[in-house]
Amino acid sequence: MKYVGIAAYSGSPSETLVEGTREFIARLAERADRDKTALVLGGYWGLMKYIVDEALDIGFKVIIMPPESMEDIYFPEDAIVIKTGTSFRVRSVFLVRTSDVLVALGGASGSIQEVVTAYTEGKNVFVLGGSGMPTDRLSSFSPYIDDRRTSKIIVVNNPRELADKVIDSVSR
Repeated sequence: MKYVGIAAYSGSPSETLVEGTREFIARLAERADRDKTALVLGGYWGLMKYIVDEALDIGFKVIIMPPESMEDIYFPEDAIVIKTGTSFRVRSVFLVRTSDVLVALGGASGSIQEVVTAYTEGKNVFVLGGSGMPTDRLSSFSPYIDDRRTSKIIVVNNPRELADKVIDSVSR
């Protein structure tokens, strides 16, 4: 099983961002073996809700790791929900550690924290550039945050091209 972690905005996303994430998920579905690929997210609200719903509709396995304070909200029946009993930030570490790669599809400080965690854990990071979100600033860290070069941060502005790079990375 390949686990693709997804960092995404917890607030109300723009229509442009929603459309870009739909293009990403659609291209991922064209290339990935859906029986052997699971998407891992930290919740079911904001942009994450669109991603979860789209991924489940297409036939991906979806794992949701909500923080303790959000464990009792509604989750889709087909999603696998892991109640970590932890705060937002600690849950993000679990999300990253579970994932083989991390994809930031547009987000703010929580998504940026997940990117930095993935980098320090040696997991490649793929960022959707041009999202209009604070994660666009991560391009200044590409390809490496520091001289340790523990993993790469790859910024791609085209959602379909981003999906191709993610699949190529997890298929090795």
